[in-house]
Amino acid sequence: MKKLESSLKNMLLVLTGVTAISVALLAFVNELTKGPIAEANVKTLNEALKQVLPAFNNNPVAESDTIFSEKGGKKTVDFIIYPAKEGDKWVGSAVQATSMGFGGELKLLVGFDSEGKIYNYSLLSHAETPGLGSKAADWFKEGNKGSIKGMNPGETPLTVSKDGGQIDAITASTITSRAFLKAVNAAYSAYNGSGDATTGASQRAVVEPADAISAN
Repeated sequence: MKKLESSLKNMLLVLTGVTAISVALLAFVNELTKGPIAEANVKTLNEALKQVLPAFNNNPVAESDTIFSEKGGKKTVDFIIYPAKEGDKWVGSAVQATSMGFGGELKLLVGFDSEGKIYNYSLLSHAETPGLGSKAADWFKEGNKGSIKGMNPGETPLTVSKDGGQIDAITASTITSRAFLKAVNAAYSAYNGSGDATTGASQRAVVEPADAISAN
């Protein structure tokens, strides 16, 4: 009996030791990869900003502003606005926005020029069906059937033709198309400063140029 108790104690000690070592190794690996992952994310974002905005020479990421909403005492990021400038001239802004698609969250980066027209977009992440909803990555770009290039959601909110709008939905993916356009319209609201979210003190400085344009 004593031998059995001794064996159990030894097993528990070994298991505890193995668990402790595993946790320490995971923490070490996480710390080791955290920096490179963050750098890769920043690089990906910078490349996306170059694609969706007119030519700029400032650092939109460094000058970005985040718009939050608050529910149940918790803050949620609704939009991130990245202003683009050529010297001292504001040339547009890119807005990160999200909406729920067929398979999950769609995260977009939508670029607007200084007149509020869509310059380009990048689908940052999604969980849509491959070959169907996943086509949103390119479907709405210039030269494609559902192109939104040059459109201004402030003049007419973007909706699919099935709902009486002017945009051709992705074939067999109307839900994804609606979600995509909903995110684009929301991004424009943030760009134009007309969103309902609670903002930080610096947010007005980011969207003020668009406000001035819309007031003319």
